[in-house]
Amino acid sequence: MSTAPTPAWGPPDGEHPPSTRNSRKHHRIFLWIFLAVQALFLFWIIAGANGNDHDSCKGMVGDALTTCQNAGDVGTTIGVGLVIALWVAVDLILGITYGVYRLARRQRA
Repeated sequence: MSTAPTPAWGPPDGEHPPSTRNSRKHHRIFLWIFLAVQALFLFWIIAGANGNDHDSCKGMVGDALTTCQNAGDVGTTIGVGLVIALWVAVDLILGITYGVYRLARRQRA
């Protein structure tokens, strides 16, 4: 057994001061919302890229058919590009919103 005196500034062995932090478990709501948004955009892109079935080109032959199919492919590419641009904008807005939220919830020293 130690004969050293207990320091006056600390609690005795076995005793701990009550925690000042909130012991409530933090739910990761933002993470799940963010992942849901990612899944939605991913589904939208896959559906949009596979949605070009060239129905409007039926009955065409030769160069007219090729031109019609190429125009449909270009339209699909533009549509997927716009969805990707919207995806980036939404992710940027979500990221800034999360950053502002974290700064507002931060404990001040």
